[in-house]
Amino acid sequence: MPVITLPDGSQRSFDNPVSVHAVAADIGPGLARAALAGVVNGREVDTSHVITDDASLAIITERDEAALEVIRHSTAHLLAMAVQELFPGTQVTIGPVIEDGFYYDFATQHNFTPEDLEKIEARMEALAAEDLSVERIVVSRDEAVETFREMGEHYKVQIIQDLPESEEITLYRQGEWMDLCRGPHVPSTGRLKAFKLTKVA
Repeated sequence: MPVITLPDGSQRSFDNPVSVHAVAADIGPGLARAALAGVVNGREVDTSHVITDDASLAIITERDEAALEVIRHSTAHLLAMAVQELFPGTQVTIGPVIEDGFYYDFATQHNFTPEDLEKIEARMEALAAEDLSVERIVVSRDEAVETFREMGEHYKVQIIQDLPESEEITLYRQGEWMDLCRGPHVPSTGRLKAFKLTKVA
């Protein structure tokens, strides 16, 4: 029966393991709708993360400073999904958050143009409007290697093989698109409302 301690020191008890989203819903429907991620015992997690033992929990919403990195990281995934739909055969490498936004490295024979950015941005907006659920999947190293090898994502295979043996390997899926990532991410693409692609490097 986990006891959840909130930032104001108040506590809530649950009879069974409980997700971050369920705790937010227990506090109030408005918070459940606003929740983007959570911080459990100091570690950022998705709202789908299940808490099994006593823990401290802070709910991350758009009002919190930590939300910006989660939103930017999830928007980078939205960018990669749009690019791979529009330009088949493109491989993704890494897509980190940086000080003033985010970027994604792609391996492709295509030379992106400013006109391409407009098409990609439009596709991102359409995917956000679909409000696709974002799902975290824990897999074994062998499963991850096989998955990305079948997808033709050779850079991802190399990244997985270079990870420490103790590293938990997680994939994130939205719609039919999937990538290797530690997370956390927003619960669905519909939470990504404002973004602008500014340049190709």
